[in-house]
Amino acid sequence: MPRRLSPTSLAHLLLLAVVFIWGATFVLVKDALQDASPFVFNLLRMALAFVALVIVNHRQLRSTNRKSIVSGIAVGLFLATGYQFQTTGLARTTAAKSALITGLVVVFVPLLTLIPAIRPSRTLPPRWTTAVGALLAFSGLLLLTTPAGTSWKNLLSSIGLGDLLTLACAIAFAAHLLSLAHTSRTVPTAQLATLQIGTAALLMAVTLPLGGTLHLTLTPRLVTALAITSLLATAAAFTIQSWAQQHIPPTHTAILLTLEPVFACLTSFLVLHEHLGRRSLLGAVLILTGIAFIELFPSEAPIPTYPA
Repeated sequence: MPRRLSPTSLAHLLLLAVVFIWGATFVLVKDALQDASPFVFNLLRMALAFVALVIVNHRQLRSTNRKSIVSGIAVGLFLATGYQFQTTGLARTTAAKSALITGLVVVFVPLLTLIPAIRPSRTLPPRWTTAVGALLAFSGLLLLTTPAGTSWKNLLSSIGLGDLLTLACAIAFAAHLLSLAHTSRTVPTAQLATLQIGTAALLMAVTLPLGGTLHLTLTPRLVTALAITSLLATAAAFTIQSWAQQHIPPTHTAILLTLEPVFACLTSFLVLHEHLGRRSLLGAVLILTGIAFIELFPSEAPIPTYPA
């Protein structure tokens, strides 16, 4: 009789599948943005995901209490902010760059845990290796996003708007990851997943007028992208993430997230034929090296896993 996977092992495997889906959807969304403006796409994506989650989780939602609602709102605010920045930035940069910059969430998570009030319980503070990894990652970011010959004086101003928006998205997603770590162990998974997506959809509806010129053309590629991103990459993925973070610490989640830009770069190369120049490629290597450095040497002692 085959041995049954422990909740911790299953959580790692399911999160790996989620990361693969997220990495592949960079290309899917980039293509679909030709038929819909970023804020319109995000609203449709979250609204469809919310409807799907309500249908699936309607029984569990009957016992929703004040704590679940507050937690869902807090997590959903960070989620919505991250997606608004990411999709708007993706419309102005390449899928590969967007994925690599989004991958800096793994750098921001330990940097934010330097603040005791933000650091989840049972998670040790980062050590000096965090500073080394962050330096490598941000050096890579500058190489990835600035043209050759840029002077130090004009370094920040030469970074494209799409890249800056994506950097803001990485910070918001780091906050989302940490807020999940604080709430997922005390709030039922079905409630937390549904309420955070519902909050995100509501915030996206409220901020829709801020998205500039809005447009929507229903095409097969847009419908396909909405179906995959709303049902698989949002409804299913965030349900899995909410459950998985009951069993593994946020730094383990962050390690798996390092593979997202790898999957995204591969799919952007195979599907969109996007290429990184030598300078950008060196920047990508430095970013991934910095991310790996932080996650391989996270603290002076092993970080305990969450109880099953």
